[in-house]
This record gives sequence, structure tokens and C-alpha cells, in this order.
Amino acid sequence: MKKAVLILGFLWMTISYSQEQKQIPMINVSGEGKVKVTPDQAAIMVSIETKGTKAAEVKEENDKKMDAILKSIKKATIAKEHFQTLRVSLNPNYDYEKKKHNYVATQSLQILLKDLSKYDELMEDLVNEGINRIDNVEFKSSKITQLQSDARKLAVKEAKAKAEDFVSVLGQKVGKAILISDNSQTYNPQPRMYAMKAMAMDGVEAPRETLAVGEIEITANVSVSFILE
Repeated sequence: MKKAVLILGFLWMTISYSQEQKQIPMINVSGEGKVKVTPDQAAIMVSIETKGTKAAEVKEENDKKMDAILKSIKKATIAKEHFQTLRVSLNPNYDYEKKKHNYVATQSLQILLKDLSKYDELMEDLVNEGINRIDNVEFKSSKITQLQSDARKLAVKEAKAKAEDFVSVLGQKVGKAILISDNSQTYNPQPRMYAMKAMAMDGVEAPRETLAVGEIEITANVSVSFILE
């Protein structure tokens, strides 16, 4: 009997609890915000590649060129915290046609150029000092944090406008947001590739580099759940 009373009591509590649960009418929508800006900075990655038959000589020549390049960068009044060595390597390489080994020394350097008007002059100096490969040029904005914030706000505004559009024919209103999810993906503008002209390595002066920086686009995506009133 006691067992039956306990079971009935438990069922009554479960039913009562279920009755207290209320479904909250809501709408789930997504929004996207985009901001475009002309970049004012460039992250430049360049490399020196030296080949030869003797490892010590190859390394010495590569180091000599890098020393001249670093001096050229400092001469361009680029702060020391805005350039750094990314990779240093010295590897044997077998020439199957000549059937002998040679060595390849490579040093890669990344430079953050905060004044794009200096790009042409800087690149000419680097080529003259021995740079024979330009790997990446990635355009950036110094105002990226503020631009990301602006894009997020636009994304939320679009989500709310979309929700209001949906319920406009239902006689309801969009209430408070109860959940916001940031679905944005980390995005870096695609790097522009600049291949060094072969003639620059043969002692012929390379043509002057030019830039068409265009615009970069910052995008934010959100999902928002609104209560319906």
C-alpha cells in the first residue's frame, strides 16, 4: 500500500511539473554583416635561396646576403619588431642529371610594412641586396578590430530585420534575444603572389613592382533566437 502511495505521489509530482513547463514561442534566424576597407598595411614574406657544391660556402654566401638585407630594412626605418626570420635551412640536393650533390641554403623573412607608399622602394632594395623569391604579400588593415566589431553589429541587425520580416504576417512582434551564437570564421585576405623575374637573378635589373591593393572584406555571421510576443 505504501509503495502504491509513493508511486502515485511521484506520478502526481511529474504531471504537475510537466504542466508547469511552458513552451516559449521563439524564432531562430541568422544574419551576416560585411565591411569593406582599403588595406593600409602589408605582410611580406621573402626568401633568399643560395646553391653551391660546398655546404660551408653556400651557408656563408646566404648569411652575407641576409646581413645586407637586414641592414637595408633598418635603413628603410622599419621598426625591429616588424620584421623577423621565419625559416633557416641548409639541405643537400642530388642532381640526377649531373650525378652529384649540391647544397641549398634558404632563409625566409617576414616584414610588416605599415606604409604602403614605401612598397616599391623596399622591394627594389631587397632585390638589389639578393632576395630572389617573394613568397607572399598579404594585405591588412590597422583597424581590423573595429571593423570586425562593425561587421558583427551589422550581422545582428540583419538577423533582427529578418525575424521581423518573418513574423510581420503573423500578428506577432519580435521580443528580446535569448541566445546569440557567433558563427564567424577566422578570415585572412588571400595573399597576392609576386614571382620574381628570372632576369633579376641573371644580373639584369628587375622591373619596378606595382600594387593594386583593392579592398579587403571583413565578414561576420551570427545566429540569434528571439522571443515572440
